[in-house]
Amino acid sequence: MALKPSIQEYTRVREYTVSICAPLETEDFVPQAVYYASPPKWHLAHTTWFFEQFLLKPFLQEYVEFHPDFSFLFNSYYNNVGKRSLRADRGNMTRPTVKKVLDYRDHVDHNVKAFLKQFEELPKDVSAIMAIGLNHEEQHQELMISDLKYALGHNPLFPVYQESFKPEYVKNKTEGFVTLNAGVYEIGHKGEGFSFDNEHGRHRVFCEEASISRSLVTNGEYIEFIEAGGYDDFNLWLDEGWTWKLENAIDSPLYWHLIRGVWHHYTLSGLKEVEKDDILCHISYYEAIAYAEWKKMRLLTEFEWEAISPELNWGSRWEWTQSAYLPYPGFSKPEGAVGEYNGKFMVNQMVLRGASLATSPSHSRPTYRNFFHPQFQWQFTGIRLAKRQLT
Repeated sequence: MALKPSIQEYTRVREYTVSICAPLETEDFVPQAVYYASPPKWHLAHTTWFFEQFLLKPFLQEYVEFHPDFSFLFNSYYNNVGKRSLRADRGNMTRPTVKKVLDYRDHVDHNVKAFLKQFEELPKDVSAIMAIGLNHEEQHQELMISDLKYALGHNPLFPVYQESFKPEYVKNKTEGFVTLNAGVYEIGHKGEGFSFDNEHGRHRVFCEEASISRSLVTNGEYIEFIEAGGYDDFNLWLDEGWTWKLENAIDSPLYWHLIRGVWHHYTLSGLKEVEKDDILCHISYYEAIAYAEWKKMRLLTEFEWEAISPELNWGSRWEWTQSAYLPYPGFSKPEGAVGEYNGKFMVNQMVLRGASLATSPSHSRPTYRNFFHPQFQWQFTGIRLAKRQLT
């Protein structure tokens, strides 16, 4: 990896993270509306900590740490690095201030760029950490948008984040069904481009013939499910999903509000009437399964999704699959803290494929394996269906 593109790419990614915060007021940087949605200030600091912890400290001998407490405050889940603050307490950090965190980013950026200038071509180990760090930050850019929406969407004033930023508004460009032929397919990443370790271990799987929808479920189609009593019929739901629905009084997608008989939803451009032709968003796995059952259809497996992906128009919503998040054959975690990135989360989560309109540029590919617990709605998630049987 040559020097100049590395610095340019580093600068591009880092500046985009800060640009996401441009429409915010200072007060918007701190609140944590729910334990799994982190404040913008924490995202800004954590992505910076990653480069400080895994690039500067190991490779730059003369590096001076910005602040001794920041490793504790902004370590997310890396037990190999040391103690860390609780995830649910991130919104309690009124200090350090937003200005201090931005100073932290400037300090680390200055040192990273000075370090990179030492090389005409990056050593392999440095290049690997740079690639992980940049892709890690791109993941947090989408999380930042999702988390911001959660905080603003639970503000009773439904404030506008940015009128021109509308990842919720997108319509299907294709319709009908496409056939996945029965056969053996190769699954997993190949080639020279970046990939995470959970994509490694390219292997073969057999898929039965399947008829798969070219389009994603729309708001209007889902309203039909609601009006038909889909949230009241336990026969449609997984038992665990039914319990989740009852305990949390779930009766619609996240951010939806029935106002004088008309469905509205909070968007990043404010509270708007739901447009029936737009693609459905903010659905849990439990809701996706219940809807599929109501339609007498099913979700795809992640292997079907990857095999048929060249035929699909994807990228507007993360798509729930019916595949549990598990390691591919031959998967092994890297040594040390970097090995905690994916492998230790391979339990009780479901795989999502594709990308969303909140996904950062260049951060999607057919082999990408996103994963979340089945109850979560706050990501930009949607539904693609397959027929149970060919007709």
